[in-house]
Amino acid sequence: MKLATLKDGSRDGQLVVVSRDLTQAHFASGIATRLQQVLDDWNFLSPQLDELSVTLNHGKARHAFAFDPQQCMAPLPRAYQWADGSAFLNHVELVRRARNAEVPASFYTDPLMYQGGSDDFLGPCDPAVFADAAWGIDFEAEVAVITGDVPQGSDADAALEGIRLVLLANDWSLRHLIPDELAKGFGFFQSKPATAFSPVAVTPDELGPAWQGGRLHLALDSHWNGRRVGHCDAGPEMTFHFGQLIAHIAKTRNVRAGSIVGSGTVSNKDWSRGVSCIAEQRAIETIERGAPQTGFLQHGDRIRIEMAGADGQSLFGAIDQAVVVPAAAAEPEAAD
Repeated sequence: MKLATLKDGSRDGQLVVVSRDLTQAHFASGIATRLQQVLDDWNFLSPQLDELSVTLNHGKARHAFAFDPQQCMAPLPRAYQWADGSAFLNHVELVRRARNAEVPASFYTDPLMYQGGSDDFLGPCDPAVFADAAWGIDFEAEVAVITGDVPQGSDADAALEGIRLVLLANDWSLRHLIPDELAKGFGFFQSKPATAFSPVAVTPDELGPAWQGGRLHLALDSHWNGRRVGHCDAGPEMTFHFGQLIAHIAKTRNVRAGSIVGSGTVSNKDWSRGVSCIAEQRAIETIERGAPQTGFLQHGDRIRIEMAGADGQSLFGAIDQAVVVPAAAAEPEAAD
């Protein structure tokens, strides 16, 4: 099944079930009003939502309405945890190679991960507000999962069983703020603003054979101002699968229902597939030409991130955001 959260003026929005082709939706209010409710009581509530999904996909839902991604919040508008890995080590290798730095051996056996802000996510079509383009605004196209409860000490196989939903993410980065923050030895903070997520989150069974071993074997498309810059395979080159990433978190703590775990920037060794962030493009240019040629995002730029299934149809809907200054994002005042 496919789930989304519509804006209704509240912090957590209104849960809806979305048809497989992303054209129709139906309020889930007779079952649950918010996605976190479902995650907290998955075994009881998800079968009821699945029944509604079947009815909707058969065209028999009496109160179905047209689905509009513009009205979506993030599927989980705020979460108990947002932990983002860097599971595609080709990305790490490229960035380090560009500055003549080696990748530590431990990176290949122990996942990289940071904990980002989870109190305020962006909807898929919400403007991305940045006060200063000099901060080095960059997108990062990723796959993510939402978990149920995963007990402390769970291994990777057990952690895979805790995955409830799969979705896409744009983990915005401010590249020029990162070096000073990392130099403090205490990790990312201001350089990692609010993350955006796809309009819908889907259960793994919706992905069919593309979901194998905790990896999503499909291409992730990234468009910058209408031009495709990335068509990266999210599957075989993911060094650590989602079960391993979740188990990494669970080594010393419980992972509670409603935790979101990201894959990190999807990256391929075949450079002809393009990139899922500008930093990687700049690294390739440095390796090939001695210096980066591509600048970071400017105000007015637009980023679109989407993934199609084997049938060519969008699976999660698109993250489609404009980069704007704060004043451009302000809501207009009501007319007198």
